[in-house]
Amino acid sequence: MLDSRVALVTGAGRRVGAVIARTLHARGCRIALHYRGSQADAEALAAEFEAARPGSVLPLQADLLDTEVLPSLVERAVEHFGQLDFLVNNASSFFATPIGQIGEAEWSNLTGSNLKAPLFLSQAAAPHLKAARGAIVNIVDIHAERPLAGYPVYSAAKAGLLGLTRALAIELGPEVRVNGIAPGAIAWPEDGQFTPAERDEIVSHTLLRRMGSPQDVAGAAAFLLLDAPYVTGQILAVDGGRSAHL
Repeated sequence: MLDSRVALVTGAGRRVGAVIARTLHARGCRIALHYRGSQADAEALAAEFEAARPGSVLPLQADLLDTEVLPSLVERAVEHFGQLDFLVNNASSFFATPIGQIGEAEWSNLTGSNLKAPLFLSQAAAPHLKAARGAIVNIVDIHAERPLAGYPVYSAAKAGLLGLTRALAIELGPEVRVNGIAPGAIAWPEDGQFTPAERDEIVSHTLLRRMGSPQDVAGAAAFLLLDAPYVTGQILAVDGGRSAHL
């Protein structure tokens, strides 16, 4: 059954964000498809959506580290579609920050994309989400609760997002539900941050002894947005059981 509701998905041009957007679109949602630098991927995905259902997608380019543009990102979506029902804060920076090598640039990048942008986007979206009795899903990380060695700033930023998720559930309820998803080994970074041996070690600590897929995260997001009207303030681990015994 098609759904006329509107979802703004950040970092939706490729990887996990694209699969989340595709899954919600397949459920009938109209998509405000945010991207930063992945223009070709975002335009290809938007063309796919438009071909399937004309008028169902709006590509939006923005650098989420520029806090001043975040309200306009929400407003552009609302002006185009006339409403905003869902916000998925997916966009994220991820890189190592060894102690002794952390500077303002690293701090600003990691906390900006993983914590600050979700806060200010949620704040800008809140009036529209309340009017629609909508929902927010934040993509957190299992390392929000169990920090990853060598990644203290990223882990701290995701820990902040975990706390923000629960705080927003309090602040925006009862009209708006706010939940988070904490993925485990889903999609490896493309810049070689983990060696094959390190990847094998990580997978060996999952109870299911295998990688997950972006579709696992996307399915969880669709569940929390569309099929869980009595769930809010929760963090759903999608990690193959890794967090059970990290």
